[in-house]
Amino acid sequence: MNLPEPDFLTVGTGSAARRIAWRRVPGRGPTIVWLGGFKSDMKGTKAEALAAFAARTGRAFLRFDYSGHGESEGDFEMGTISRWAEEAAAMVAFAGPRPVLVGSSMGGWIALLVARLMASPPTAMVLIAPAPDFTEVLMWPSFSEEVRRTIMIEGRWLRPSAYDAGGYPITRALIEDGRRNLVLGGLVETGCPVHILQGMEDPDVPWRHAMLLAEKIARDDVVVTLVKDGDHRLSRDADIARLEEAVAAVAR
Repeated sequence: MNLPEPDFLTVGTGSAARRIAWRRVPGRGPTIVWLGGFKSDMKGTKAEALAAFAARTGRAFLRFDYSGHGESEGDFEMGTISRWAEEAAAMVAFAGPRPVLVGSSMGGWIALLVARLMASPPTAMVLIAPAPDFTEVLMWPSFSEEVRRTIMIEGRWLRPSAYDAGGYPITRALIEDGRRNLVLGGLVETGCPVHILQGMEDPDVPWRHAMLLAEKIARDDVVVTLVKDGDHRLSRDADIARLEEAVAAVAR
Protein backbone atom coordinates (compact mmCIF):
# COMPACT_ATOMS: atom_id res chain seq x y z
CA MET A 1 0.00 0.00 0.00
CA ASN A 2 1.45 3.37 -1.05
CA LEU A 3 0.92 5.96 1.67
CA PRO A 4 1.33 9.72 1.28
CA GLU A 5 4.40 11.26 2.85
CA PRO A 6 3.95 11.85 6.59
CA ASP A 7 3.70 15.22 8.28
CA PHE A 8 6.07 16.08 11.11
CA LEU A 9 5.76 17.58 14.58
CA THR A 10 8.88 18.86 16.35
CA VAL A 11 9.15 17.74 19.97
CA GLY A 12 11.79 19.08 22.33
CA THR A 13 14.10 22.04 21.94
CA GLY A 14 17.72 22.67 21.00
CA SER A 15 19.86 19.58 20.66
CA ALA A 16 17.01 17.46 22.09
CA ALA A 17 14.58 18.43 19.31
CA ARG A 18 13.37 15.64 17.03
CA ARG A 19 10.86 15.58 14.20
CA ILE A 20 8.09 13.06 14.80
CA ALA A 21 6.34 11.62 11.75
CA TRP A 22 2.56 11.32 11.85
CA ARG A 23 -0.46 10.60 9.68
CA ARG A 24 -4.10 11.45 10.28
CA VAL A 25 -7.44 10.18 9.02
CA PRO A 26 -9.97 13.02 9.30
CA GLY A 27 -13.32 12.23 10.84
CA ARG A 28 -15.56 12.71 13.82
CA GLY A 29 -14.14 12.61 17.32
CA PRO A 30 -12.92 11.59 19.74
CA THR A 31 -9.70 11.01 17.83
CA ILE A 32 -8.32 7.48 18.06
CA VAL A 33 -4.58 7.73 18.76
CA TRP A 34 -2.33 4.76 18.00
CA LEU A 35 0.58 4.20 20.42
CA GLY A 36 2.86 1.54 18.98
CA GLY A 37 5.19 -0.92 20.61
CA PHE A 38 8.93 -1.19 21.14
CA LYS A 39 10.70 -1.15 17.75
CA SER A 40 7.38 -1.12 15.84
CA ASP A 41 6.10 1.61 13.54
CA MET A 42 2.89 3.13 12.25
CA LYS A 43 2.88 0.97 9.11
CA GLY A 44 2.33 -2.21 11.14
CA THR A 45 -0.64 -4.49 10.59
CA LYS A 46 -2.78 -3.24 13.46
CA ALA A 47 -2.08 0.44 12.80
CA GLU A 48 -2.93 0.02 9.12
CA ALA A 49 -6.09 -1.89 10.01
CA LEU A 50 -7.24 0.85 12.38
CA ALA A 51 -6.53 3.52 9.77
CA ALA A 52 -8.72 1.63 7.29
CA PHE A 53 -11.38 1.11 9.97
CA ALA A 54 -11.40 4.83 10.78
CA ALA A 55 -11.70 5.81 7.11
CA ARG A 56 -14.49 3.28 6.60
CA THR A 57 -16.50 4.42 9.61
CA GLY A 58 -15.84 8.17 9.50
CA ARG A 59 -13.82 8.27 12.72
CA ALA A 60 -10.78 10.49 13.32
CA PHE A 61 -7.50 8.59 13.67
CA LEU A 62 -3.92 9.69 14.38
CA ARG A 63 -0.81 7.52 14.28
CA PHE A 64 2.86 8.38 14.62
CA ASP A 65 6.33 6.91 15.05
CA TYR A 66 8.41 7.44 18.18
CA SER A 67 11.87 8.92 17.61
CA GLY A 68 14.24 6.28 16.27
CA HIS A 69 11.28 4.33 14.89
CA GLY A 70 9.86 4.18 11.38
CA GLU A 71 9.86 7.52 9.60
CA SER A 72 10.64 9.73 12.60
CA GLU A 73 14.03 11.27 13.17
CA GLY A 74 16.43 10.19 15.86
CA ASP A 75 18.63 7.32 16.97
CA PHE A 76 16.75 4.36 18.44
CA GLU A 77 19.49 3.84 21.03
CA MET A 78 18.88 7.34 22.39
CA GLY A 79 15.32 6.32 23.15
CA THR A 80 13.94 5.92 26.65
CA ILE A 81 10.47 5.52 28.10
CA SER A 82 10.51 9.17 29.21
CA ARG A 83 11.56 10.38 25.76
CA TRP A 84 8.94 8.35 23.94
CA ALA A 85 6.25 9.31 26.46
CA GLU A 86 7.10 12.99 25.91
CA GLU A 87 6.61 12.51 22.17
CA ALA A 88 3.37 10.62 22.70
CA ALA A 89 2.06 13.33 25.03
CA ALA A 90 2.77 15.97 22.37
CA MET A 91 0.93 13.95 19.73
CA VAL A 92 -2.01 13.28 22.06
CA ALA A 93 -2.29 17.01 22.80
CA PHE A 94 -2.18 17.63 19.04
CA ALA A 95 -5.01 15.10 18.53
CA GLY A 96 -7.62 17.21 20.28
CA PRO A 97 -9.73 16.84 23.45
CA ARG A 98 -10.20 13.53 25.20
CA PRO A 99 -8.92 11.09 22.56
CA VAL A 100 -9.18 7.32 22.69
CA LEU A 101 -5.71 5.89 23.38
CA VAL A 102 -4.97 2.57 21.70
CA GLY A 103 -1.67 1.21 22.99
CA SER A 104 0.10 -1.95 21.86
CA SER A 105 2.69 -3.64 24.10
CA MET A 106 5.05 -0.82 25.18
CA GLY A 107 2.37 1.55 23.90
CA GLY A 108 0.19 0.37 26.78
CA TRP A 109 2.79 1.65 29.24
CA ILE A 110 3.13 4.88 27.28
CA ALA A 111 -0.67 5.33 27.33
CA LEU A 112 -0.74 5.07 31.13
CA LEU A 113 2.06 7.63 31.46
CA VAL A 114 0.47 10.03 28.97
CA ALA A 115 -2.89 9.86 30.77
CA ARG A 116 -1.18 11.28 33.87
CA LEU A 117 -0.12 14.35 31.90
CA MET A 118 -3.46 15.12 30.25
CA ALA A 119 -5.54 18.07 31.44
CA SER A 120 -8.66 15.91 31.02
CA PRO A 121 -8.64 12.11 31.01
CA PRO A 122 -8.92 10.16 27.78
CA THR A 123 -12.34 9.05 26.60
CA ALA A 124 -11.12 5.45 26.91
CA MET A 125 -8.14 3.16 26.45
CA VAL A 126 -7.83 -0.02 24.43
CA LEU A 127 -4.62 -1.83 25.34
CA ILE A 128 -3.24 -4.76 23.35
CA ALA A 129 -0.85 -7.02 25.26
CA PRO A 130 0.01 -4.04 27.49
CA ALA A 131 3.55 -4.10 28.86
CA PRO A 132 3.81 -1.52 31.66
CA ASP A 133 7.12 -1.73 33.54
CA PHE A 134 8.41 -4.28 30.99
CA THR A 135 12.04 -3.16 31.25
CA GLU A 136 12.13 -3.93 34.96
CA VAL A 137 9.51 -6.67 35.41
CA LEU A 138 9.82 -8.66 32.19
CA MET A 139 13.26 -7.89 30.73
CA TRP A 140 15.67 -7.42 33.61
CA PRO A 141 14.79 -10.60 35.58
CA SER A 142 15.16 -12.67 32.39
CA PHE A 143 18.73 -11.48 31.73
CA SER A 144 21.71 -13.47 32.92
CA GLU A 145 24.26 -11.84 35.20
CA GLU A 146 26.62 -11.62 32.23
CA VAL A 147 24.05 -9.76 30.15
CA ARG A 148 23.27 -7.41 33.05
CA ARG A 149 26.97 -6.62 33.46
CA THR A 150 27.31 -5.96 29.74
CA ILE A 151 24.43 -3.50 29.81
CA MET A 152 25.66 -1.68 32.90
CA ILE A 153 29.36 -1.57 31.96
CA GLU A 154 29.28 -1.28 28.17
CA GLY A 155 25.99 0.63 28.03
CA ARG A 156 24.21 -1.68 25.58
CA TRP A 157 23.49 -5.29 24.66
CA LEU A 158 22.02 -6.62 21.44
CA ARG A 159 19.05 -8.80 22.31
CA PRO A 160 18.05 -11.48 19.76
CA SER A 161 14.48 -11.02 18.52
CA ALA A 162 11.97 -13.15 16.67
CA TYR A 163 10.70 -9.94 15.04
CA ASP A 164 14.02 -8.48 13.81
CA ALA A 165 16.95 -10.47 12.44
CA GLY A 166 19.32 -7.71 13.57
CA GLY A 167 18.17 -7.93 17.17
CA TYR A 168 17.13 -5.13 19.52
CA PRO A 169 19.73 -2.98 21.31
CA ILE A 170 18.93 -2.76 25.01
CA THR A 171 20.68 0.20 26.59
CA ARG A 172 21.58 1.08 30.14
CA ALA A 173 19.68 4.36 29.66
CA LEU A 174 16.52 2.45 28.73
CA ILE A 175 16.74 0.24 31.83
CA GLU A 176 17.55 3.05 34.25
CA ASP A 177 14.94 5.39 32.84
CA GLY A 178 12.37 2.60 32.95
CA ARG A 179 12.89 2.40 36.71
CA ARG A 180 11.89 6.05 36.99
CA ASN A 181 8.60 5.40 35.20
CA LEU A 182 7.24 2.29 36.92
CA VAL A 183 3.46 2.29 37.36
CA LEU A 184 2.57 -1.09 38.86
CA GLY A 185 3.85 -0.37 42.37
CA GLY A 186 0.50 1.11 43.41
CA LEU A 187 -2.93 1.89 42.07
CA VAL A 188 -3.06 2.82 38.38
CA GLU A 189 -5.29 5.83 37.73
CA THR A 190 -6.58 6.18 34.17
CA GLY A 191 -9.70 8.27 34.68
CA CYS A 192 -11.43 6.34 31.93
CA PRO A 193 -12.71 2.87 31.00
CA VAL A 194 -10.07 0.41 29.81
CA HIS A 195 -10.39 -2.62 27.54
CA ILE A 196 -7.42 -5.02 27.52
CA LEU A 197 -6.90 -7.54 24.70
CA GLN A 198 -4.39 -10.23 25.63
CA GLY A 199 -3.21 -13.44 24.03
CA MET A 200 -2.73 -16.38 26.38
CA GLU A 201 0.05 -17.79 24.17
CA ASP A 202 1.99 -14.52 24.24
CA PRO A 203 5.70 -15.37 24.75
CA ASP A 204 6.71 -11.75 25.40
CA VAL A 205 4.04 -10.40 27.74
CA PRO A 206 2.48 -13.18 29.84
CA TRP A 207 -1.29 -12.96 30.20
CA ARG A 208 -0.88 -12.76 33.97
CA HIS A 209 0.89 -9.43 33.46
CA ALA A 210 -2.28 -8.09 31.85
CA MET A 211 -4.31 -9.40 34.77
CA LEU A 212 -1.95 -7.66 37.22
CA LEU A 213 -2.56 -4.39 35.40
CA ALA A 214 -6.31 -4.98 35.54
CA GLU A 215 -6.04 -5.51 39.30
CA LYS A 216 -4.06 -2.29 39.72
CA ILE A 217 -6.70 -0.25 37.86
CA ALA A 218 -8.94 -0.26 40.91
CA ARG A 219 -11.10 2.82 40.36
CA ASP A 220 -11.96 2.62 36.66
CA ASP A 221 -13.95 0.13 34.61
CA VAL A 222 -11.80 -2.61 33.11
CA VAL A 223 -12.75 -5.29 30.61
CA VAL A 224 -10.21 -8.02 29.83
CA THR A 225 -10.53 -10.17 26.73
CA LEU A 226 -8.25 -13.22 26.86
CA VAL A 227 -7.59 -14.85 23.49
CA LYS A 228 -6.74 -18.45 24.33
CA ASP A 229 -4.58 -19.13 21.26
CA GLY A 230 -3.45 -15.53 20.78
CA ASP A 231 0.21 -14.54 20.45
CA HIS A 232 1.86 -11.20 21.23
CA ARG A 233 0.99 -9.45 18.01
CA LEU A 234 -2.72 -10.31 17.89
CA SER A 235 -2.71 -9.47 14.18
CA ARG A 236 -4.80 -12.27 12.71
CA ASP A 237 -8.10 -11.41 11.05
CA ALA A 238 -10.08 -12.50 14.10
CA ASP A 239 -7.78 -10.48 16.37
CA ILE A 240 -8.17 -7.38 14.22
CA ALA A 241 -11.95 -7.83 14.32
CA ARG A 242 -11.83 -7.91 18.14
CA LEU A 243 -9.69 -4.76 18.15
CA GLU A 244 -12.04 -2.91 15.83
CA GLU A 245 -15.04 -3.95 17.92
CA ALA A 246 -13.37 -2.73 21.11
CA VAL A 247 -12.46 0.62 19.54
CA ALA A 248 -15.90 1.07 17.97
CA ALA A 249 -17.53 0.59 21.36
CA VAL A 250 -15.70 3.60 22.87
CA ALA A 251 -14.97 5.90 19.90
CA ARG A 252 -18.54 6.97 19.19
